[in-house]
Amino acid sequence: MAAARRAGSITKRCECRGEDGKRLGKNCPQLAKKNHGTYQLQQEIPPKADGTRRIFRRTGYTTVKDAQSDLDKVRAVLDLMEEDDDEQRTTQIGDVLAKASSERTAIPDAAEVKRRLAGGLVLDSDMTLGEWLDQWADGKKTKRLTTKGYVSHIRVHLKPGVGKYRLDRFNIAHCQAFFDSYAERNETIKAQNAARREQEARCKWGKNGRPSKAESERLAAEREKLAAMPPYGQITGPATLQRIRATLRTALNGAIRKQLLPPGNNPAQWVELDPGKRPKAKLWADRHVEHWERTGEKPSAVMVWTPAQLGRFLDEAETSRLYAFFHLIAFRGLRRGEGVGSDWLNVDLDGGAFTVGKELVVDSWEVFEDDPKTEESAGTIALDSLNVGVLREHRTRQLAERDDWNRHAAEERRQGKDVADWEDTGKVFTEPDGTWLHPEKVSDEFRRIYKRAGLPPINLRDLRHLAATLVHAGGGDIHAVKATLRHSTIQLTSDTYTELLEEADREIAERAAALVPRARRSSEAAVRAEE
Repeated sequence: MAAARRAGSITKRCECRGEDGKRLGKNCPQLAKKNHGTYQLQQEIPPKADGTRRIFRRTGYTTVKDAQSDLDKVRAVLDLMEEDDDEQRTTQIGDVLAKASSERTAIPDAAEVKRRLAGGLVLDSDMTLGEWLDQWADGKKTKRLTTKGYVSHIRVHLKPGVGKYRLDRFNIAHCQAFFDSYAERNETIKAQNAARREQEARCKWGKNGRPSKAESERLAAEREKLAAMPPYGQITGPATLQRIRATLRTALNGAIRKQLLPPGNNPAQWVELDPGKRPKAKLWADRHVEHWERTGEKPSAVMVWTPAQLGRFLDEAETSRLYAFFHLIAFRGLRRGEGVGSDWLNVDLDGGAFTVGKELVVDSWEVFEDDPKTEESAGTIALDSLNVGVLREHRTRQLAERDDWNRHAAEERRQGKDVADWEDTGKVFTEPDGTWLHPEKVSDEFRRIYKRAGLPPINLRDLRHLAATLVHAGGGDIHAVKATLRHSTIQLTSDTYTELLEEADREIAERAAALVPRARRSSEAAVRAEE
């Protein structure tokens, strides 16, 4: 191959043609003139895998110096070959140069080729980041909703923002600029949303009676302005940006494993983002309820009932066929999907244990069964005697419901109707016919009950948070809360519940203080107030 590296030349040529229409080439009589024609380089490069000879050619140089410069670049790449190189490596180098020759792209830099060879990377890949993201997502074997989240991030954010970059040239600066652009974008959306709200206010007739002709014309003009304005937009918050970055980082790590990028070259790893603030769970203390009733504002995105409020809810829920479900979540902290996905096979009422083995997950209303969220989620929790009793009653009610359904189905079939028997899915909580219980139906029932009870609003997942305060009130520390809720880290538990548990302690302290009468102190305070 050393001989092949030296087999290169620079020649002069022109595009003049003779009477027969053929190019004269080196026979052109004008070629001897200094400014006539252009220079061409050619260099033998490694053959194809099948042994076919290949030549790197490039024409159009106005000076010998320019042609020689590119020829030196080609030879610098060829000089990377060693005498003992395997055939695959030699062919790869030839492929890179052949592609640059046929597509008239830039001659690859020898230092870059050397780096890629050292890392065992593909040399001639011009794959874009967007193409890799699609390929990576198509091959993911993660949970269904996790993969769906990846695809959404790629489609909505990453491909429009950074998909154009070549994968092997995507760097930290590109990545940082992409994420920084969201700050300006969010400010623009906030301003547009505020302007739209103001314009909507100008489009309303807030007085009694019909507007005058002049006022109607004004309202029509304002509504035309509104129609021309951008629709309401949604800002991309810190938590969402962190998830987008996680998707990008995971995809780039996949490219490293496929040897499309060198080890350690993951720009997403070094991007600086606003960490944001995880919503703190707060107790629906009396002052918070009063503020909510007056303004309609919740103190936090995550609100938790007090034990007394939970008691009111459970009293109202006793007539519901899902009473045991709500009772179990509130006291033992199951997630919604874990509750509706639980099987009687994993419930040991005699031993007081409940094992989370499966969960039901919603994807665009479709329900499918999956393994628990994390390894920590697939654990066994203890059942207190109260929950055991509630579940025994639920089991008795479910079996009675089964028998009633089957009797009804048999009667319907005698009348010629096609009604199936109760379906034994083995689930603890089911529809009246025994089939899977849709998780959203549980949430709907939960909202109906707490509204009837006149309670401040919480989400069903917040009922799980209440278990944290009950564990704490029973003497458990933050580690006991983590074990009950089956969090992956103590940090997650601490970030979410520390403030809530402190607030619960203050509430208990206030009630304890109110139990102690202090008539003498009150009298002295009254005297001082009069003075």
